[in-house]
Amino acid sequence: MEWLKQISRAIDYIENNLTNDISYDEAAKIACCSTYYFQRIFSYITGISLSEYIRRRRMTAAAFDLQGSGMKVMDIGLKYGYKSPTAFNRAFQSVHGISPTAARVPGALLNAYLPIKFSILVTGGDNMSYRIETKKAMRIVGVKIPLEEDMEKNQKTVPVFWSKMLKSTLFSRICELTNKDPHGILGVTAYTNPENIYYYIAAPTDKPVPCDMVEFEIPAATWAIFQCNGHFKESVQTIFKRFLTEWLPFSGYEYAELPDIEVYPLDANGSKSGHTEVWIAIKKERGVK
Repeated sequence: MEWLKQISRAIDYIENNLTNDISYDEAAKIACCSTYYFQRIFSYITGISLSEYIRRRRMTAAAFDLQGSGMKVMDIGLKYGYKSPTAFNRAFQSVHGISPTAARVPGALLNAYLPIKFSILVTGGDNMSYRIETKKAMRIVGVKIPLEEDMEKNQKTVPVFWSKMLKSTLFSRICELTNKDPHGILGVTAYTNPENIYYYIAAPTDKPVPCDMVEFEIPAATWAIFQCNGHFKESVQTIFKRFLTEWLPFSGYEYAELPDIEVYPLDANGSKSGHTEVWIAIKKERGVK
């Protein structure tokens, strides 16, 4: 459960700096993980990107200032890091649906987004089917696209990539390459450094690499492997959230920050639902033998 405390301390840092520059690197350092994985974890847990959370919190505070102080609109915008009235107006309207000036009219309807608090909730009834396996390094072959540290952009990029691939002859050719475990078509998110983040649609295989494809080696690791059924996108996102908030805090393991693997059924027609697996690399929690 220590990692939830670390995430909570990172949120406290953000809250204490709403009127200052917020360093994603510093927040990630407090959370004891890389900047990329901090944003990824935050997005799965909360359902929104880190940048959107910060925008909502700043505009919530700005709304209180607009209604409770005599500060000029431009000065309030500057207070929360917006150097131009246009940028502040755009951010404010995206959160509240009205302009900062309109927010000062008595009776104006505004939205308040309170600080996120991480805690363990007592839940029950829904099981999480999983197994733990230690695997040697895995070689995959397929196609890839570059990602960014900005999870908000990645969440738009990856679905478009899948849609494009499912309409391409490349997809059926990737299906034909599969001859290793895990058996299926893989969606792999691999982070090496801020300039080297990729999402792969690939097959686990020992076959040669076609000239229009690439290969990648997933390091040897211990994997928590979760089963899920349903619409692929929603199922995978649900598994990641439950892994982080329900399974991981009590497991005695830590998130290993290695490539995450989504395993989809071999289907050249590109079905959007069915049985999938999510492979998440784990390691023993510090201090746990």
